[in-house]
Amino acid sequence: MILILLVAVIASGFLTRLLPFKLPLPLMQIAVGAVLSAGIGFKITLDPEIFFLLFIPPLLFIDGWRIPKDAFFHDLRPILALAIGLVVFTVIGMGYFVEWLIPTVPLAVAFALAAILSPTDPVAVKAITSGTAMPSRLMHILEGEALLNDASGLVCFRFAVLAALTGSFSLVTASWQFVLVAGGGIVVGGIISWLVNFANKWLVRMAGEDPGIQILVSLLVPFIAYIAAEHLHFSGILSAVAAGITMHHADLTGGRLAATRTQRVAVWDTVQMTLNGAIFVLLGEQLPTILMAAPSVAERNHIANPWYLLLYIVLIGLVLTALRFIWVWASLKVSMIGAPRQTADGKRIFRRRMLVMTCSGVRGAITLAGILTLPMMMGDGSPFPSRDLMILLAMGVILLSLISGSILLPLLTRGADWKVETPLVRKESKARGAAAKAAIARIEQLAQSKSGSESEAQLKLEAIVRVTDMYRRRIGDDEGDAEAQERELERARVAVEIEQKIRLGGLDAERQELDRLRIAGQITDTLHRRLVREIDLIETALLRQ
Repeated sequence: MILILLVAVIASGFLTRLLPFKLPLPLMQIAVGAVLSAGIGFKITLDPEIFFLLFIPPLLFIDGWRIPKDAFFHDLRPILALAIGLVVFTVIGMGYFVEWLIPTVPLAVAFALAAILSPTDPVAVKAITSGTAMPSRLMHILEGEALLNDASGLVCFRFAVLAALTGSFSLVTASWQFVLVAGGGIVVGGIISWLVNFANKWLVRMAGEDPGIQILVSLLVPFIAYIAAEHLHFSGILSAVAAGITMHHADLTGGRLAATRTQRVAVWDTVQMTLNGAIFVLLGEQLPTILMAAPSVAERNHIANPWYLLLYIVLIGLVLTALRFIWVWASLKVSMIGAPRQTADGKRIFRRRMLVMTCSGVRGAITLAGILTLPMMMGDGSPFPSRDLMILLAMGVILLSLISGSILLPLLTRGADWKVETPLVRKESKARGAAAKAAIARIEQLAQSKSGSESEAQLKLEAIVRVTDMYRRRIGDDEGDAEAQERELERARVAVEIEQKIRLGGLDAERQELDRLRIAGQITDTLHRRLVREIDLIETALLRQ
């Protein structure tokens, strides 16, 4: 099963690139999963606990690790407004709507469905928005919302299910439980990540650093954090996020080897791509089974026509979008109280951002895995009311949100003239200047140390002069007035693009010549591998500029 999933991920990637039109990768992966299920009978019974353990911790961990922390904490208030306020607003509004739409569904069960539909999925949000031109701040807010709203949605879901089983609900108890579960998860994740890094640093000082071991440590941390928090009845999801954020801080003070950082990025990119793809393939694999069960689900829930189920899914999706639109509009309006009156361009950008935030409410793996945890039986042994209907509706809303997001977001972001974040350019320039000055100071220290013969000293002096000149030219770009600096930056950008093309061409020629020499037997495999790796690292650095 694992091998088939991996092949499906690879096939969907190639098929997406080969299509004459642009199709979002998640939709292709869902389609491949559906073909596997309907075509060859590929079936996987999803155990929600195993699903959560294998897929969610590493994905949330790497998102917490890589999300810009300054942007995250700077926009923490709007993130919390979406992650907590919008979830509660959605649970209340959607719960009463579902009960009105389908009278056979008890109110507590309707609230359970609303709660599990309320959190956006970080995997789905990132997959859908990855190919869109979106302002970095808006992207960071959406990522932060998706990282944190899982805990609030799952806690609401847990209490709705408990109310359905027992017939009682306490708002005070639920509020306290949310604070305890969320706060405990954050604390556990932070402590475990800190302890692992503390022990790891001590062992590295004693025995040296091996990139393979360091990568394996980073792969294990999210699972340890998740299992520990779940064992203590806290939020394993927030524990994994907190562990990732703490790991980022440890990286800033850890002094890792360049080889460790380079290899770790490559490994985590592969893990992230594989798990993301496998999740969407699994979503598609569940689709045929759910569709075939639709007539019997409609009959058991006293729904006259199975096509009404499609109508229910569309209506629930529309109401979810409307509730998100209302909350986003109100939040943005409140945040603008006291701000200067907007120009026509400002109003247009405001409307577009509001629509982008509304259409980014994509549901995914969290909703699917959560709805499958609905109990089979009530406390008295009778079947849990409308369980199969809730699973079908949740799956339908997931697909609808993925399809609508994949279509609408590229349309809304295409040709958008978002406001350019010019302070980032100046910050980058200042940071480069500060780094160059630190490098010159270190070079001057090296110049004062005397070692070797007179000829070596002369070579060393020439090298120091060349490297120092390079850094002084970089500092020169950062001095002068603001207008001159921006003109110089623009000129430097064009020069860098031209130089990049030339250098990439030269590197490609180098690599081809080394390949020719190896095929001809004029150099060894070891030498060929080392020289090609040097070229690859230089090319990677050039392409990331």
